Amino acid sequence: MKKQWLISCFTTILIWSAGVYAFTFIKESVPNQLNTQSTILTSEQIASNEISAAAEPKEMKEIIRETQKRVVQIELANDSLGSGFLYNDQGDVVTNAHVVAGSTDVQVKTTDNREFSGKVIGISENTDVAVVRVDGLKGMEPLQVSREKHADIGDEVLALGSPLGFQNTVTTGIISGVGRELELPPYHYEDVYQFSAPIAPGNSGGPLINRHTGEVLGINSAAADQGSIGFSIPLPNVIALMEGWSDSPMTTLPNIVEDADDDVLKEETYLDEDLAQYLINYFYESINFQDFVTAYSLLGSSWQGNTSYESFREGYLHTESVLIDELTIIIEDDVIVTATITAKERSNGSYTNSKYKVTYTVGYENDQMKILSGTGEVLD
Repeated sequence: MKKQWLISCFTTILIWSAGVYAFTFIKESVPNQLNTQSTILTSEQIASNEISAAAEPKEMKEIIRETQKRVVQIELANDSLGSGFLYNDQGDVVTNAHVVAGSTDVQVKTTDNREFSGKVIGISENTDVAVVRVDGLKGMEPLQVSREKHADIGDEVLALGSPLGFQNTVTTGIISGVGRELELPPYHYEDVYQFSAPIAPGNSGGPLINRHTGEVLGINSAAADQGSIGFSIPLPNVIALMEGWSDSPMTTLPNIVEDADDDVLKEETYLDEDLAQYLINYFYESINFQDFVTAYSLLGSSWQGNTSYESFREGYLHTESVLIDELTIIIEDDVIVTATITAKERSNGSYTNSKYKVTYTVGYENDQMKILSGTGEVLD
């Protein structure tokens, strides 16, 4: 009997001991495992959300609206001009070296017509890049810039700037070549993008933007004499140079002498033919963009006085796109631009292509070139 009692007691103690151990193990280990699993899950969710947010494309109009706030027009004492864009929160604006060459102080104008003084804090003698510090823009959120990723052929892009003095201009195109090399003394362009968005003098220093993300891919720097071919310096190639000047501004700027015969986008003089051609291209680019406000603003006061904005807009609501097939310019007493265009128009749910011959008289109002009048006829 005593032996059975001892066995029973021993068994009871063993069971209690096992229970206490199991309780302690569960109390200390299981919550830690649950917390670890919860943390891992939360991290994966956060990473997934971040990837989704980064990959999510933006609406083009949203990208343009946000980008334009951070693109500026740079004006020099000799009345030449170029473009630039805010790349950090110190008020530093990136532009081309040839835009600010020979200058220490410049004026900067924002899209809402605010004007600030800027000081050149860095400029290269052989790479066409410079940085201007604008204290009035300090603290403003900059554009997102590409530090590592390069663009590929076929990527859709936007070019922003002030071509021929038309501030806040946006044109569209694609990356049509990569790894291009140009020698335009004193600047050497290596591994640059070739793109198809139309640019002109005044675009220099403006950003080349990824059409889907709004990220700055490059600095628009030069254009070919013929066709819509532009060249842009990739941001990853010069970001270290830019940041070096921002961290340690130059105390003495080099004296840069440019070759007057090169093809860099010169800002000093514009021919009426160039202005007129760009004006008409910009007009139809705005129509294709459905930016009727900008297109209407390019009309002269007399035309606007006879045609309300609502009527003007109504006339293009069913136009899907306009392609300029041929354009000629004759300068007599006035500048006469004649163009043959193909318009893709919507009617009864379907699209048709119609050809027109349009003739515009172009001239100056308040020192700015406008489309003063125009006529059109349908071609068979």
